[in-house]
Amino acid sequence: MIPPIFASSLLLLPTTVANFTAGRGPGWLTAITTELGQGRPLFLALYVGLIVFFAFFYTAIVFNPTETADNLKKHGGFIPGIRPGERTAEYIDYVLSRITVVGAAYLAIVCLVPQFLISYAAVPFYFGGTSLLIVVSVTMDTVSQVQGYLLAHQYEGLIKKSKLRGRRR
Repeated sequence: MIPPIFASSLLLLPTTVANFTAGRGPGWLTAITTELGQGRPLFLALYVGLIVFFAFFYTAIVFNPTETADNLKKHGGFIPGIRPGERTAEYIDYVLSRITVVGAAYLAIVCLVPQFLISYAAVPFYFGGTSLLIVVSVTMDTVSQVQGYLLAHQYEGLIKKSKLRGRRR
């Protein structure tokens, strides 16, 4: 969620500055604002580039493979076939970069589909990529909570039945 939000914020910055100047700004600012309009090729290319950049940047800030490898070593954990310590950190970094590439590509595709639908297919689509991600994650979380509640309710029923039908001597 963070990479598309940061990317769209940075891309809207020139447009915001141009709106503050109310058309009295320099000509280059107007040209940049025109090229960075929603659905324009430069906007889409920079949007994808910034999403990929921020996906790697955010992952690098949030997740530290060396710290994770040290914690595994301290608590007696290990990855089968990988030596504890520095080799584990290298392996975790290797896997993390592969996962981040796939995640960044997924985010870019999900965020570009609404742009293409609105700009090139003239579909009146009112959700952006970020809102689609939010709606889907909230829906999945709600379904998961409902399933957990139903499962807990089913176990309560089984416990009550077992108490009623227990053996009596």
